[in-house]
Amino acid sequence: MLKTTLSLALLLGASTAAYAQENLAPNYNVAEPAVSDPSIKPTAPTVPVITDDEHLYETFGGREGLTALMDDAMARWLQNPKTRPFFEAADQTKIKALLVEQFCVIMHGPCTYSGRTMAEAHRGMNVKEGNFYGLVEELQVAMNKRHIPFRAQNRLIAALAPMHRDIIDK
Repeated sequence: MLKTTLSLALLLGASTAAYAQENLAPNYNVAEPAVSDPSIKPTAPTVPVITDDEHLYETFGGREGLTALMDDAMARWLQNPKTRPFFEAADQTKIKALLVEQFCVIMHGPCTYSGRTMAEAHRGMNVKEGNFYGLVEELQVAMNKRHIPFRAQNRLIAALAPMHRDIIDK
């Protein structure tokens, strides 16, 4: 399992971002409705149509499941020496609540994210790649503990991967 986790973490760079771009990008290749008035042109949907992710939020257990996942993940982040310094003196309750909101929005759940951008939230924190990958590894362990299907885990991680460049301090 550790080998799979580390492999997954190492793939979070460009390959996962490419996967996310390909698989999470809005799908505007939907059949256009018939238009009786030729002067009215159909427009692209305002909400992205994401195939096979319609129930991802429910797969994670909705808001309650995401809250339990963040409780588990935070406990793990506080135990891991790679991630502990970023959380031990922070407002853990607020961080967990913001992560629940963020994950909910990513999964197209009925939520609004009220936090700062990832770049703003992590500015000056000196997060290195090892810290980031430690966080991802512990998140995956927490998801496994909650019996979240591997495919659903990958969909979430793929959606989060582009944020990597806003979090890591180069």
